[in-house]
Amino acid sequence: MASAREVQLRIRSIKNIAQVTRALQAVSASKVQKAMQAMYRTRPYAAKAWQVLTHIAAQPGRLTLHPLLVEREQVNSVLVVMVSGDRGLAGAYNTNIVRFVLDKYRKYEIPVRYITIGRKGRDMMIRRGGEIMAEFSNLPAEPSFADVSAIGQLAVDEFLNGKVDEVYLAYTDFVNMVTQIPVVKKLLPLEIGISADRVDAFGTAKVSLAATYIYEPGQEEILDEIVPRFTALQVYQAVMESVASEHAARMVAMKTATDNAIELSAALQLEYNKARQQNITSEMLDIAGGAEALVQSQ
Repeated sequence: MASAREVQLRIRSIKNIAQVTRALQAVSASKVQKAMQAMYRTRPYAAKAWQVLTHIAAQPGRLTLHPLLVEREQVNSVLVVMVSGDRGLAGAYNTNIVRFVLDKYRKYEIPVRYITIGRKGRDMMIRRGGEIMAEFSNLPAEPSFADVSAIGQLAVDEFLNGKVDEVYLAYTDFVNMVTQIPVVKKLLPLEIGISADRVDAFGTAKVSLAATYIYEPGQEEILDEIVPRFTALQVYQAVMESVASEHAARMVAMKTATDNAIELSAALQLEYNKARQQNITSEMLDIAGGAEALVQSQ
């Protein structure tokens, strides 16, 4: 059994750790609320942009589709944009998204390259032999659309230049404070025919394609503007979902760590009391033995 002093030092150390984890839990609880508000604010714009895009793509008399909407006859290369975090202490958040992506694409017959968002995902992907084309890390704590738009533009350029034939977006979908699910969605070419799932991801939207409208300056000009922007918006939305998921996962992980520290501290306190009681008993026996020896010597 450890000495009373050693146990006391362990109790003090664990209580200090509990204070740190409790503070991190409080910080994450505050940040996740801000991240959720920012995430929800983007949904109305995304839903309306998807309505316009879907309506234009289904108009009669349209001559050609936008290049970002055209399926390639043969897929020779795939690009995956993977969103993770820059920091740890978030439980299995970063590990789950990397494992999910690797399980899906490790044995892919087509060459797969990655654009990583977040330092943790980048490092784990490098250690596991993934081919990283570009990496983005150290984004602001509250990223804006301008901070993320370059990532979407890079994916668009790679697709338009013919270097990749399909682009996928892998991120952690925020369901609630205790549930975050890794998902992979097709980013390019944009699938106009599947509108319900994509719009539901941003918010409820009802689209009516029966009417024919005249768009100014024109359908082609609007498509040239809205399709790349909507692609970048999907990346931004994925980043916002992942940021909220990361803070929620960190909050839960820190709460669990705090509870475990308190429980361990209580168990060590009991062990300390036993060790201290044993020391007191030993000292009392020594005193009693010395007194008895003194009496007999007289």
